[in-house]
Amino acid sequence: MFKRLAAAALLAATVVPATVVHAQRPSPPPGPLLSGYLCCNMRTYGNSISDINYDEQGTSIVAVGTPARITGYDFRWFNLDLAGKPQRIKNDYSRNITLIDFAQRYVVTEDPKQKMAAFPPAVRDAIVAGKVAPGMTREQVLMAIGYPVASENPSLDAPTWRYWRDSWSEYQVSFDGKGLVKTVVGDPVALSRVLAPTP
Repeated sequence: MFKRLAAAALLAATVVPATVVHAQRPSPPPGPLLSGYLCCNMRTYGNSISDINYDEQGTSIVAVGTPARITGYDFRWFNLDLAGKPQRIKNDYSRNITLIDFAQRYVVTEDPKQKMAAFPPAVRDAIVAGKVAPGMTREQVLMAIGYPVASENPSLDAPTWRYWRDSWSEYQVSFDGKGLVKTVVGDPVALSRVLAPTP
């Protein structure tokens, strides 16, 4: 009996406790730390920006063409320096795009303001104000109000882009066969915020 108890005690002393393994979220592959310019007008909540780009109370616009430098990548967002201020842009609704491709949508190597200098004054004014006007090109719409989220707009060649002013208010920008804005449709509040006044 004593031998059996001693053997059991020895066995218990030599059993290695199971190692607890904690799940970790996958790290994205490191991407290029690009320097360039913000592609488009984006709304920040202070230090973070979402790809949905809601026009909500408490947000402020970071202007198209703001000097931008990507400083790192983390899961669904990338970190960047925008004119000396730290920000992060989160991929909330465009997850069918890789994080690196997503980042390269927003940080572009060619200064949009140089392109804007060649646009008609009314188009430049609309872009600066974050508004859309009939006759604008797809590129000009992107500069003014950002990319439509990829979950609802898988192709930028589609004739209509769906945007959201907030969680309840959708508006749509439709293009003609030449790729120029034909109509902007939405509820009155959304249109008052996004549609440029007719000269």
